Amino acid sequence: MIDKNNEIYSQLLKSIDIENFSDDIAHVEIHGNQVLGLKLVEGLKVESESFDDGVNVKIIVQKGIFIKNPVRFCFGLIPENGIQKINIETILEENSHASFIATCTFPNAKNIQHIMNASITLNNNSSLNYFERHIHGPNGGVTIVPKTKVFIKKDAKFFTEFELIKGSAGIIDLDYEAFVEQNGIVNMKTRIFGRKDDKINIKEKANLLGDYSVAVLTSHIALKDYADAEIINEIIADGSYSRGHVDCKEIIQDSAKAKAIPIVNVNNHLAHVTHEAAIGSVDSKQLETLLSRGLTEDEATDLIISGLLK
Repeated sequence: MIDKNNEIYSQLLKSIDIENFSDDIAHVEIHGNQVLGLKLVEGLKVESESFDDGVNVKIIVQKGIFIKNPVRFCFGLIPENGIQKINIETILEENSHASFIATCTFPNAKNIQHIMNASITLNNNSSLNYFERHIHGPNGGVTIVPKTKVFIKKDAKFFTEFELIKGSAGIIDLDYEAFVEQNGIVNMKTRIFGRKDDKINIKEKANLLGDYSVAVLTSHIALKDYADAEIINEIIADGSYSRGHVDCKEIIQDSAKAKAIPIVNVNNHLAHVTHEAAIGSVDSKQLETLLSRGLTEDEATDLIISGLLK
């Protein structure tokens, strides 16, 4: 069993192009319902409990701690079929600061379900940068259902990015909701490239509860073949002098379909929220410029999409 776990651990890291971590990097590797690797640093606590097809995880960054290097997480399944359920609670205590990089990898998927229910609490004057990258195989075969609630207390800051631009996305049902108190900041970014018959649903919502709270919701989506996407970005502004902005841009090719729904709800005359949404094909002027420089149409299109998703 130890040899088998070591082999799976090696395959997990190989699928995200990592051989090993230096001694000053905290990291956690979870395959299915097993924690295969765990290395902590001062001020970081991680507790886990396995169940039949998943794992419960609790992460605490202790009061006043600044974690210098990003904490690395790897969640995944190496087999073609399976279910991974992760219930994860993250707490940043007062005046603590950290960055997390999470990679979700399913390189051989044919029928994989990855279900994540997350709760993130940032206490007063804490901050968290959270970057989540998904790595899928060329044929999809993955259903991704991440649901996250974020509680941002006074003077706290939360920055998050969700990226899936390599491999076939499969089915994605992403649901993020933030509750932002006085002087709190939330910044959500989503970048996805949908191919083949991928189905993508994104719902991002920010509740600006406190005075001077801020929210920025950004979704940049590219779709080709028969991919289909619906993006709902919503900001509700209740706090005085709260500020928000929604930016949704989608490029579609071939027979792909896209829908963007920006929702702005302002309940305080001292608040200010803006939005912009754009759906269309590759910009013709950009395309002509790149073609004039010797690129093929496919090369030029890929370059423009890469710029959107960068």
